[in-house]
Amino acid sequence: MVGGVTEVRVGKDESLDSALRRFKRQVKRSGVLSEAKRHEHYEKPSAKRRRKLARRKRGVR
Repeated sequence: MVGGVTEVRVGKDESLDSALRRFKRQVKRSGVLSEAKRHEHYEKPSAKRRRKLARRKRGVR
């Protein structure tokens, strides 16, 4: 759900802290922050290929 809207409804007897924890967990799972970090600076196509290749090599081991 990258780029989607993350919404958390606070229950009647739910504390704000637990709702905030649920929100943070949803944001982390959706990958919005990691995607934003990747787009923070321009990445050359060759560097992008190199990064993807290194990630694939790590996955094989």
